[in-house]
Amino acid sequence: MKKITKSNKKFFLKGILPLLLFLSLIFNPLKVSAEISETEINGKLLNASSEFLRDLDFETWQLVAYKSPLLENKLILRVIGYPGNLRIDHPTRLVVESGRKQWSLEDKTLLNSELANDGRQAAAEFDLDELIKNIDKNRPLRLSLSGVFSELPVPPFLVKEWRSLS
Repeated sequence: MKKITKSNKKFFLKGILPLLLFLSLIFNPLKVSAEISETEINGKLLNASSEFLRDLDFETWQLVAYKSPLLENKLILRVIGYPGNLRIDHPTRLVVESGRKQWSLEDKTLLNSELANDGRQAAAEFDLDELIKNIDKNRPLRLSLSGVFSELPVPPFLVKEWRSLS
């Protein structure tokens, strides 16, 4: 009787349990995505994609993409440094790479009076429209901001969110 019980346990642990786990992942996959939600930006509630990412030096950055009513409804990417002890000089350009392609996004920070008058200077805004119009797939991107961070990887699910805002 003991031998049958042991073989049943082995069969369950080696056969049925992995099959059940596999099936549960297929029918209920893990969600990996940013979410578009209403966020207060410049005193107004706007639909925005917001995500915290780490650069290669393990510094945390918040990326917020939204359509700016101040700039003809252009898609804007706001990069915010944490914990806030960083100062970003303006104007500067955000370099975006994907494979062999490269874009240089224009700094729009000084056009936003709220950010231009913020003494912390830990945020910058860039025109994301050009980039979104030139990509047709949700590819991983690498961002670099001279003097601030050398490489900030952006996963494809976040690119998909940005594309859905445009």
